[in-house]
Amino acid sequence: MDKSFEEIKEKFINADLDEKIRIYTTSRGLTVEQFKELLAYFPIKHLDKLEEAVNRV
Repeated sequence: MDKSFEEIKEKFINADLDEKIRIYTTSRGLTVEQFKELLAYFPIKHLDKLEEAVNRV
């Protein structure tokens, strides 16, 4: 994985819920695998909020 994804992942892991959603919906150029990896650090009980945000983009 390249350094920029590692930086994004680190920010994502340490972010609050709203920031996680912002990072996930505004990150460009990531692979499907990288998006899946970020999802592993997303609180599953709030997936509906992430889905809502993704559908708005």
